[in-house]
Amino acid sequence: MSDGNVDYRIFWDEAINQIKETISEQEYQLWFSRLEYLRSQNDSLFISVPSSFYRDQVKSRYLGLIETKLRELFGASFKIEFEVKPLDPYHPEKNNHQIHQEKKDHSQKVQSEVPPHSPSRAIPTVQDFGFSSLPARPKNHPKLKDVYTFENFIIGDNNSFAANAAVAIAKNPGTGYNPCLIYGGVGLGKTHLIQSIGNSVYQEFPDKKIIYVTMESFTNEFIQSIREKTQNQFKNKYRHADVLLIDDIHFLQNKTETQEELFHTFNALYDNNKQMVFTCDRPVSEIKDLTDRLRSRFERGLNVDLQPPSYETRYAILKKKIEASGITIPEESIELICSNITTNVRDLEAALTKLIAYAELVSRDITPEITKQQLKDFFANPKQKNITIDVIQRMVASYFNLSSQDLKSKRKTKAISFPRQIAMYISREVTEYSTTEIGLEFGGRDHTTIMHGCTRVADRMKSDPTLEPMVKQLIRQIKEESTKA
Repeated sequence: MSDGNVDYRIFWDEAINQIKETISEQEYQLWFSRLEYLRSQNDSLFISVPSSFYRDQVKSRYLGLIETKLRELFGASFKIEFEVKPLDPYHPEKNNHQIHQEKKDHSQKVQSEVPPHSPSRAIPTVQDFGFSSLPARPKNHPKLKDVYTFENFIIGDNNSFAANAAVAIAKNPGTGYNPCLIYGGVGLGKTHLIQSIGNSVYQEFPDKKIIYVTMESFTNEFIQSIREKTQNQFKNKYRHADVLLIDDIHFLQNKTETQEELFHTFNALYDNNKQMVFTCDRPVSEIKDLTDRLRSRFERGLNVDLQPPSYETRYAILKKKIEASGITIPEESIELICSNITTNVRDLEAALTKLIAYAELVSRDITPEITKQQLKDFFANPKQKNITIDVIQRMVASYFNLSSQDLKSKRKTKAISFPRQIAMYISREVTEYSTTEIGLEFGGRDHTTIMHGCTRVADRMKSDPTLEPMVKQLIRQIKEESTKA
């Protein structure tokens, strides 16, 4: 069809431009902005990619789409050949000009065309949230970490609703979305968002009294006020706040007097249009031993959830943190981390911190091999922190054609007791709950019963070759379900 001297760049550029119109900006930026046309030879187009992992992902996700577009434009088929050519982070002038121009064009387009708070933005900035000219304050809020800002929060499909709600609250506290409850598993950004609200309000409204406290600290302070007979000071402190931010309200379980005090604090603030924001590791409906009237107060306002970040969001988070660290980490290493750590932001940060510490302490460049070696424990970690025992019970019960209540009941028939023990075993293997906590979720059983059940399943797995594959299959299904939830 062609000889080696013909340049088909014009068809390549047009094909990519047309594809760009059919996908999101974030998807384009992640998978297409770093593809570079190199040359054509006979019926083949040679395209450079920054890593072998990147090549494999583009081939599996988009090769058919690219080939179809080229065929539509040219009237004949091209074969796409990918060549791995890592970008040189130390000498950016050596990198292809087209890549930088595309990124520049993309940045300008985002600033001018994409609506504020759009979830398609990979790395939002503080300007996106409408806080471009905040009044200066002499110091940071004493109870809030200054790193917890909207500027540092990466928006993805998993958290865009919660992030936009937090921004709306920060811009107009007490006027809407009151109260607001942000819930989700550990390490997904609940504390980041609630403190971002506090930091933004602190800068935007200098006259407002902002109180941030964990539920545990609130409880301890309340107990101390009873012991020291300073209840009036305690009540005045919390009931005269303009913005009350309370982290981890699941610690209210089994704390009757604290619930009573929070109920009255809630009413006082709500009646005076004062903003309240809470975080929890689960929906309010799943908090045990919570009074109905307090539960109804939490459910009165806006409840938003945070889910595990998608691959694209994990990638954006790592890129932003790597840029801030000043350490150079190759694309393939970043992709390895994003592909193997799927649980939450906290695990991503922990892995990156270890990798950066290694690079600084031993003065070695990071390579994919070093990444695999240093992060092998992260990559092999079987625990997924967003998994709840409720999900395990539902999945195991469904597998054995039982109900979750059967697993929690006192019934000891073989048809129920062994599935119950399997659910206990999986709970111990894939969550960080203690045996005591697991026992409470299985009808109030004590920790020795849980340990006995786990031991029995482990022993049977050694003698029954069919049991281990079945348990592993259940664990995979539970992890997949928890990622969707």
